[in-house]
Amino acid sequence: MAQQYPEWIWQNGSIKPWAEATTHVMSHALHYGSSVFEGIRSYATPDGAAIFRLTDHLNRLYQSARIYDMVLPYSADELAAACREVIRKNGLGATYLRPVAYRGLGGFGLSAETPIDVAVAAWPMGPYLGPEALQNGIDACVSSWQRFAPNTIPAGAKAGGNYLSGQLIAREARRLGFGEGIALASTGLLSEGAGENLFLVFDGVLHTPPASASLLTGITRNTLMTLAREDGIEVVERDIPREYLYLAEEVLMCGTAAEITPIRSVDGKQVGTGKAGRVTLRLQELFFGLFDGRTHDKWGWLEQA
Repeated sequence: MAQQYPEWIWQNGSIKPWAEATTHVMSHALHYGSSVFEGIRSYATPDGAAIFRLTDHLNRLYQSARIYDMVLPYSADELAAACREVIRKNGLGATYLRPVAYRGLGGFGLSAETPIDVAVAAWPMGPYLGPEALQNGIDACVSSWQRFAPNTIPAGAKAGGNYLSGQLIAREARRLGFGEGIALASTGLLSEGAGENLFLVFDGVLHTPPASASLLTGITRNTLMTLAREDGIEVVERDIPREYLYLAEEVLMCGTAAEITPIRSVDGKQVGTGKAGRVTLRLQELFFGLFDGRTHDKWGWLEQA
């Protein structure tokens, strides 16, 4: 079925029809990957639509832009207002938001000075890895593609060019019949999924690779670590060898799009019982409880749309 696009989008300071949000084919970002972006979800809550950790996401957008010497021409408050405006204008509640800033048309060299264009889109999105993934889990594989080495491309920036690596990992996994791919760092140790962070459970303890493993320290990752510790679940950031994927009691991926997705097998080897385990189910309960009132939002993560 053809993709159904929303009617309205925000671009460079104003709401306009989706089809009119254009950029030139010679824009810098199209040729060199010079963009930074965020993925944000809003959820339906008992108090109405709420955007999850909007401020934190926009702070990271500005941090990514800083790494790439991009000066955004709008304040964080203006972009927050734009996020709310596209939700309201399109009549959306639960939705996915995509703020993006990119080098536009203005020069043809790598270091060319160009205008910085900014857009915010919103559209409905279900579970990223499939409608049954949150409950039934997915089958994953370790990719033949590694993440980039330190001091080559900054993994800590959520930049468009970084996701060329993720595309290779994800498309290889799909081609081989898996739901998602898992990448190793240049060290041969675990890094992250194509576009998700990774957690393993041993003896009820939650383990996750550190920032030094060429991964994006995700906001959902931080959310789960915070919720777990608040609930008495121990969390350890540590280097993790590949083979530990085959020994873990539970493995799960997380991200704004993927939310909390159990992994039932890796490279054809069953993980635990082959379905979501106790810790994974508890994290899902705590996370989704933020949006239906079961989990008290003591951190102020829910911001009204």
